Amino acid sequence: MTATTGTSRILIDSSGWLEYLTADTKAAQFESHLINPKNTLIVPTVVLYEVRKKLLAGQLKIAEDWFLSEALRHTVVPLDERVAIDAAAVSLQFRVPMADAIIYTTAVAESAQLITGDAHFGGLPNVTII
Repeated sequence: MTATTGTSRILIDSSGWLEYLTADTKAAQFESHLINPKNTLIVPTVVLYEVRKKLLAGQLKIAEDWFLSEALRHTVVPLDERVAIDAAAVSLQFRVPMADAIIYTTAVAESAQLITGDAHFGGLPNVTII
């Protein structure tokens, strides 16, 4: 939370968006973060890719349209050189897959709390596992 604005910077990873969009068991917990007006939502481009791909594969057109319109309203962060370079080290050090290393490194670079449903992020600083 930033002291001057009272807002929190958060990054919901792909698993969280998919839980929410498919009304899965943890949807309400992710929704509380997504709809909180005190949160500044960070959306890495790799999350756009992963979520849209899953929604397209599941033929969930309405959810896909909503996701894109919602996600693009927030702070979309492209993969840059710094994140790519740092993510490689994160992937090796914490044994997480490439996309997850990029997501985590983006959260760190953006001073955001990572909110996820993926247990393999356990033990990493500034991560909340739902």
